[in-house]
Amino acid sequence: MIALTLAQIAEIVGGELADISPVEAAEVRVTGTVEFDSRAVTPGGLFLALPGARSDGHDFAAGAIASGAVAVLAARPVGVPAIVVPAASEADTASGALEHDDAAGSGAAVLAALAKLAAAVAAELAAGGLRIIGVTGSSGKTSTKDLLAAVLAPLGAVVAPPGSFNNELGHPWTVLRATTDTDFLILEMSARHPGNIAALAAIATPSIGVVLNVGTAHLGEFGSREIIAATKSELPQAVPAAGVVVLNADDSAVAAMADKTAARVVRVSRGPGADVWSSDETLDELARPRFTLHAGGESVPITLAVHGEHQVSNALCAAAVALECGASVAQVADALAGAGAVSARRMQVSTRADGVTIINDAYNANPDSMAAGLKALAWMARETVGATGHKRRSWAVLGEMGELGDDAISEHDRIGRFAVRLDVSRLIVVGTGRPVNAMLQGAVMEGSWGSEAVLVPDADAALDLLRAELAEGDVVLVKASNAAGLGALADLLVEQGSQQR
Repeated sequence: MIALTLAQIAEIVGGELADISPVEAAEVRVTGTVEFDSRAVTPGGLFLALPGARSDGHDFAAGAIASGAVAVLAARPVGVPAIVVPAASEADTASGALEHDDAAGSGAAVLAALAKLAAAVAAELAAGGLRIIGVTGSSGKTSTKDLLAAVLAPLGAVVAPPGSFNNELGHPWTVLRATTDTDFLILEMSARHPGNIAALAAIATPSIGVVLNVGTAHLGEFGSREIIAATKSELPQAVPAAGVVVLNADDSAVAAMADKTAARVVRVSRGPGADVWSSDETLDELARPRFTLHAGGESVPITLAVHGEHQVSNALCAAAVALECGASVAQVADALAGAGAVSARRMQVSTRADGVTIINDAYNANPDSMAAGLKALAWMARETVGATGHKRRSWAVLGEMGELGDDAISEHDRIGRFAVRLDVSRLIVVGTGRPVNAMLQGAVMEGSWGSEAVLVPDADAALDLLRAELAEGDVVLVKASNAAGLGALADLLVEQGSQQR
């Protein structure tokens, strides 16, 4: 972040100095990074003392100072130089900015202070020319964020969150990664409740907002798709009139958000009639899309390095942003061609030495992304393999999709049926409980028989089955919500003599 003295930070966050004199605080500057993990502290940094499920960051304050931090942002004195912040107000908690197990305690207090610090830094950097890009959607946020980072990199210095740092902690943490040398700050914005995106946008107001889609992720939290749409629309509403909002016109709920923003609207579509659109779409043998990009009267062929036809919409949104930021159509095509998967366990495709292809998409799942993953799996298995020229077998190793509320049973049933309709060779449903049982029964009722669809209790059982039965040319999709823990299973499958293609 920009260099600030401890006295300046204390004033910004409304904190009191502890174990350091006002004279010293006016001289000591934070010149390093802001960290919530004491092991990541760098010289000149600021350590956030946050309580966790099994430990309290306040207990690691002295160690953070020993590692080079100049101070701690804390909710109570910790015996080393600190800025101590008051308990979070009811207004902070009710606003949706804070979601923590101890919302009225020290965690909320430090998170509220972190948000204030990030807001001050973002405002100063934006006044100096920083362009802030916010991305939201029910699915595809992380993939699009990675594509955005790739297409903007030729235009200047980019800061983007690692993985899915998109909540009340990861969002301001990412903002504070930006410095006076940063040209573009990309922020992924997630929500579990109405008001969350508005609160994140208030920390760092985007000059460009991107809305990808409105699906059923977190349906159990929101209650309806209409409420999800209203929450996603908080991003275009936050973009000022001088800004730009990029909308996926292929999603009617997203397209309708054009009426909710004062900013200029740029529409993207996988068909003519939009400002940025695609045609001539095809997929290669590993489901990597090829298409023609049309924008500003120009057309250029593009080959993506990421997998799945759903990536076309993500790429169009990234292209629209880059064009708004000054890139040429040719620059966009070149950047997208070299933009492979960056964030772990998101449509990572590896082919092992024995010819087995693993699609590791185990970081998260909702009905829309699950369907997209299954489509990619089915496409890759269309090819023949080996001297016999037999069709590749497809394996879908699927776990529970979380946070679907009353729709959990019906949505899991639908995915089981969809796998059968796509002619997936083998379905391994992993886990226990009603939702995964519904996925299996959906497959059975749709026509799966014998060992084509099985239910196993855990990842170890799934791994044993796969090790025993995988053969040359098989394609395996591993996907579930992160809580299902299938990421380690996918990693183990890849590690068995894999080589990246």
